[in-house]
Amino acid sequence: MSHGHGHGITTASSGAGYVRRLGLALGLTAAYMVVQIVVGLASGSLALLSDAAHMGTDVLGLGLALAAVVLANRPAATQRTFGNYRLEVLAAVINGLLLFGAAAYVFIEAIRRIADPTEVAGLPVLIAATFGLVVNIVAMRLLASGAKDSLNVKGAYLEVLADMVGSIGVIVAALVVWLTGWMYADTIIAAGIGLFVLPRTYVLMRHALRILMEAAPPGIDVDAVTRRLRSIEGVTDVHQVHIWTITSGMEAASAHVLVDSDERIHAVLDEARAVLTDVGVTRSTLQVEPVTHRDVDGHCAELRTTDVGDDADAGTGALR
Repeated sequence: MSHGHGHGITTASSGAGYVRRLGLALGLTAAYMVVQIVVGLASGSLALLSDAAHMGTDVLGLGLALAAVVLANRPAATQRTFGNYRLEVLAAVINGLLLFGAAAYVFIEAIRRIADPTEVAGLPVLIAATFGLVVNIVAMRLLASGAKDSLNVKGAYLEVLADMVGSIGVIVAALVVWLTGWMYADTIIAAGIGLFVLPRTYVLMRHALRILMEAAPPGIDVDAVTRRLRSIEGVTDVHQVHIWTITSGMEAASAHVLVDSDERIHAVLDEARAVLTDVGVTRSTLQVEPVTHRDVDGHCAELRTTDVGDDADAGTGALR
């Protein structure tokens, strides 16, 4: 007997629509990083070199983000049943580690320069930093919309945002050095860039690690969802409720639902799906069976299962 439930799988990751924009941002960032390194070494500016180091993590991060999105949308190997969606999350973690490393380098070098100030040429740094600000603004506009949908693109966007603030800081430092000759301005701004980056990196890493640990998404109360499922008419028990995030914007859930009779199975599936959709779950697997069914060992057997997606069919099948 069939019933009008839908099966379906969302085949594209949330960052898939931003491949071209990521590519453009990567090209702009890589070109400007070279300019920063050359001018930073020539001028002796730690602020510009620290921004170049941060820009280097942007280049790697944007490259990883682009590769992750492309790979995530390739057909999965048979053994990778969730596809390559987690590559986006792994890229976000790597981005975070790179940012932590860049911040550590800046702090160490800043401490060294406080003890031994280095001569800095202000005007070349000012010109390079102003050019960098323009590059950052363009890259941010390219990534802004994608940052709302994809954790991976959000990681790249935050890096470019930090670089924009860094460019502003370098401009201020260059002006102070050029107009007053106070070399410590360069060192102070360099350390300030590092301090700006750290809390944003922490938030990104915490979010990505929650996904990798398959914790329930923020804002979804698993106990409350379980109570709502148990309150459905005909449901006698609900257990093994799991809710997790596969990748950005793709929440999944599974649950074992016992019903008082065969006649309630289809209705319970519809109502349970509505509950999960209401809390933001886009993929769910529900095992629904009558409470009277037992296997040879006296345990509940998998009598009927269904997969449902946000734009998919749901169905029932019997395992006998």
